[in-house]
Amino acid sequence: MRFHTRKWIKPEDLNPNGTLFGGRLLEWIDEEAALYAIIQLENPRTVTKYISEINFVSSAKKGDIVEIGIEVKQFGKSSLTLGCEVRNKMTRQSIITIEKIIMVSLDEAGKPEPHGKTKVEFVSDRLKED
Repeated sequence: MRFHTRKWIKPEDLNPNGTLFGGRLLEWIDEEAALYAIIQLENPRTVTKYISEINFVSSAKKGDIVEIGIEVKQFGKSSLTLGCEVRNKMTRQSIITIEKIIMVSLDEAGKPEPHGKTKVEFVSDRLKED
């Protein structure tokens, strides 16, 4: 799993218990998954279709730095299935795991569109081909 994004837990990210609000964390995960899928599928009209069971393993508190990891599980015809883990950057303790996030590539009419991708591609490799 590759960890690309880090977030610093600030007071506005906390719930009444003084720990990271789960909704804020899910917002960050959804955004990270969308950005990852848009880059992989080369389509800015890529949306979240499904998020499986969310496993809150531990909490984070103000001042913690968390990192969001994404891995590709499967390429579908118009979809990309991802897995996710968020962990504490300093301790490596897992905060949340999500087994399956399905992102779907859409056409201009908002209908699923085949993307033709079958493997992870890196932007640096695409630039070398041009």
